[in-house]
Amino acid sequence: MTAPRIAIILPCYNEEAAIAQTVAGFRAALPDATVYVYDNNSRDRTVEVARAAGAVVRTERMQGKGNVVRRMFADVDADIYVMADGDATYDAASAPALVARLIDEQLDMVVGSRVTQAEAAYRRGHQFGNALLTGMLARLFGRSFTDILSGYRVFSRRFVKSFPVLSAGFEIETEISVHALELKMPVAEIETPYFARPEGSVSKLNTYGDGFRILNTIITLYRIERPMLFFGLIGGVLALAALILSIPLAITYAQTGLVPRLPTAVLVTGLMILAALNGFTGLILDTVVRGRREVRRLAYLAYPARGGGD
Repeated sequence: MTAPRIAIILPCYNEEAAIAQTVAGFRAALPDATVYVYDNNSRDRTVEVARAAGAVVRTERMQGKGNVVRRMFADVDADIYVMADGDATYDAASAPALVARLIDEQLDMVVGSRVTQAEAAYRRGHQFGNALLTGMLARLFGRSFTDILSGYRVFSRRFVKSFPVLSAGFEIETEISVHALELKMPVAEIETPYFARPEGSVSKLNTYGDGFRILNTIITLYRIERPMLFFGLIGGVLALAALILSIPLAITYAQTGLVPRLPTAVLVTGLMILAALNGFTGLILDTVVRGRREVRRLAYLAYPARGGGD
């Protein structure tokens, strides 16, 4: 039995004040792992500091965390991947427990659910937004995680190499969560401390802008993964509106045999046609999605499960 190869991958941008502490923490927690720092066009000394701290430093020129994660997943070859932000907010000492849970239970992803250690670490606006989006994901997809926006995650090789990263920015965590839920992968969560940033480190997250993008990502993924329900709901609303508008027309026709309000009749007809089109669109796309899901599942299964270094 050989020990699994563990890669610690840290996306970062302008984290000169925090990257050395982050690299040192993960090297101490998992001394046999290789630490990769992926710089995303930093304008400070992040690259030099990370390299001096003992990390393998690589660069992704396309701006955005999703673009960085796509590059990391494509380039790094390992059996187990530990992903965290390079801002020293995630507890490196929790990494062995996350990795052990992944191996012991033959999981594909373990999420480090954040437990804030300071008010400044996890602002109430972010907590509310996270809870709102997490609840929405649970309602749309049937199940969810308690912290879908956590950037602290451990992955199996077959998760990483079968995941088609499409997001460009901070919505990447949502896409990762939906990918795991849709393929019904074995996953788990472990509560981990979440700390305030070191002095000099500034959050790159825009509460409203990134929150809107994450919300848009959830809706888009729901449209893609649940087309029958998505378009069926639209079709049902249109059909209901048409039925409501048609009631006075039906009453008038029953009493007089005439349809005097021709524009309303045309509108009702148009709404029913749109409702039918939405229904057929959902039905056709649902068939397409099933085929795509099978292909993704086969791509996922093409990589053997690994646990306990076998």
